[in-house]
Amino acid sequence: MEKIVECVPNFSEGRDASKVAEIEGAIRGVTGVVFLDSQMDADHNRSVITFAGEPDAVLEAALRAARRAVELIDLNHHRGEHPRIGALDVLPFVPLKGVTMDDCISLARSAGEDIARELNVPVYLYERAAQRPDRVNLADIRNGGFEWLREEIETDPERRPDFGAARVHPTAGAVAVCARPLMIAFNVNLATEDVEVAKKIAGAVRGRDGGLRHVKALGFRLRERGQVQVSMNLVDYEATPIFRAFEMVLREAERYGVVVSGSEIVGLVPQAALDACSDHYLRLENFHPESVLETRLENAMADERLEREDETSRPDRFIEDVSRGSATPGGGSVAACAGALAAALGVMVCHLTIGRERFASAEPETRELLTELDELRAELTRAIDDDARSYERVIAARSLSQGTDAERLQRGIAVEQSIKGAMAVPLRVAEASLDVLERLDELAEIGNPQALSDLGVAGQMALTAVRGAVYLIVANLNALGDEEFSRDMRQELDDLIESGQEAADGIEARVLKRT
Repeated sequence: MEKIVECVPNFSEGRDASKVAEIEGAIRGVTGVVFLDSQMDADHNRSVITFAGEPDAVLEAALRAARRAVELIDLNHHRGEHPRIGALDVLPFVPLKGVTMDDCISLARSAGEDIARELNVPVYLYERAAQRPDRVNLADIRNGGFEWLREEIETDPERRPDFGAARVHPTAGAVAVCARPLMIAFNVNLATEDVEVAKKIAGAVRGRDGGLRHVKALGFRLRERGQVQVSMNLVDYEATPIFRAFEMVLREAERYGVVVSGSEIVGLVPQAALDACSDHYLRLENFHPESVLETRLENAMADERLEREDETSRPDRFIEDVSRGSATPGGGSVAACAGALAAALGVMVCHLTIGRERFASAEPETRELLTELDELRAELTRAIDDDARSYERVIAARSLSQGTDAERLQRGIAVEQSIKGAMAVPLRVAEASLDVLERLDELAEIGNPQALSDLGVAGQMALTAVRGAVYLIVANLNALGDEEFSRDMRQELDDLIESGQEAADGIEARVLKRT
């Protein structure tokens, strides 16, 4: 990925693993997103999920996660130590590679507009995305929590959201969305049940009360552990490193005769932050990140992988492989590639339609088509290699020995089974490509008319994929001795081609009419 954004949403659910798993599944289902981490805390009744990817994919994953959170979490029944105003409580976007803070501010505002419009959840912008100076600090937005906001949002003009109506969602509350630099959530646990000690230490540590400038801190009770906690956000870990925050908590705890029992990092942490701790405590001389074995190994392997990808992953490599004269990749892979390209063009048209004011009425339907077409694109892309592998099994079966009657019988069974298996992939390609055609037909009615010619190309590509996959199945049917199976399959194939042609004709008619 040339552009990478990290997203670290916090959800007000830390006890029901099944609900968190459903939210995770919504994120994992987005192509172009890498799922990195998920942590639940029962005392805080909160989960922190981390994922990253290309900006558009991250935005889509964030919106899907928001939808599931609104469906699953009811703040009226939520109790936990951590302050919160929403089911999806905070939604930060963080620039990692090839993107600027301004890019993430745009993402945050797009996410806020979509959440407010689609889910009827009011949105507040904070940190770098804030549109008002009094909303830069999250604590000022979240003051009083869901219960207090529920009353104030309708009566206090200062509490009106940045996006959405001035009323909380009845079960999902509100959400705070931001763009910010990398932040470390760092907690120090104290071997006492006196929460007042934790609150006093948090007050001494946090920047706004005269402590460490780049630290936000609160004191909590951890009922299940019989301890208390100083929970910190290090908003600039280079200016205020982990070891400095830890040492200040340690010194303050000694003033109250309290022992530090341990510390924890919530979510993920940059390697540089841990290197700084090693350098500080071990007083290492001439230390450099490249001194870490795993870092050196990862960098070396990445260099080797890039060199290999330069040779094997070029766009024209697949075409060269098809043309070299071997049996695989062949027509089945090409059909799958045609279907994947058709779906990709559909996804492109969705992106060119979403976010345009004149197509606002069709945006919910377009977003749904985007999700479905992107899933079909991924499925058909996988089928490119799957087809080659399945036909290689046919070749292997046909190469079995035929020296004896038993071997000939065994070979015949193996060949028939491998052919039926090989037919499964092009059948999948034909069915998925028909699904692509049906969605392109819907998109041709509502999509951006400036991209209709692309939809016309997509329709023909998808029809080619259906027909091409069917031709391959028919060719394999002729090699089978199972007449009943062949008869049923031929009827299914006839139906696929008829439906595909009908959908392609419909797309063409709509494209020509609207162009």
